Amino acid sequence: MSETQVPVKADASQRSPFPNPDQQTAKKIAQTVERAAKVFADKNLRFTKLRQQVFEEIAATHASIGAYEILARLAEKGTRVAPISIYRAIDALLDAGVIHRLESKNAFFACRRTDHTSKGRRPIFLSCEKCGAVGEVDGQRIFDLIGEAARGAKFAPRVKFVEVQGLCPRCAAGEG
Repeated sequence: MSETQVPVKADASQRSPFPNPDQQTAKKIAQTVERAAKVFADKNLRFTKLRQQVFEEIAATHASIGAYEILARLAEKGTRVAPISIYRAIDALLDAGVIHRLESKNAFFACRRTDHTSKGRRPIFLSCEKCGAVGEVDGQRIFDLIGEAARGAKFAPRVKFVEVQGLCPRCAAGEG
C-alpha cells in the first residue's frame, strides 16, 4: 500500500455474511457470548451456565450444528447432560433470538447480525452445500413479497424463514 492510500474498512452492508472460519478466535467467541448475555439480560431472561455452554459450542462454528453434536462436544469437555437439557437450552437460545434453526438440517447456528432483531426485519439463511457454512442477509423485501402474494391468494402464511442452498464464496472459488 502506498503512502497515499488509506485502508478503508468495509461497512456492514459490504461485509460478507460468510466470515473466514480461520479467523474465529477465542476473543471473537467471547464477544459473541457477551452479546448473547446482554440480549438475555435485556429480555429479563436467565443466561444459565448450560445455555452459555450450548451457545459457545454453536458460536464456535460458522456451520450449523445439531443438538447431538453439541451434546458430544460438551461431553468431551466433561459436561454430561441429558439430551432434553440440550434441547431446552436450544429452545431458550432460539426464543432469545441469539441462534437460528436451519430447518433443512435440523441444526442451529449463531445469529451474527444484530439489525434484524427489531420487529419486521427478517433474514434469509444462506447455506453452503460443500463446507456447511451458514450466512444470513437481510430478506425483508422477500418476506414482503411473500406476504403480498399470500394476501392476493387469501392465504395466511406462517413463513418464519427462507433458506437458500448453494456455494459460499470460499467454496465457489475452490478454496473450501
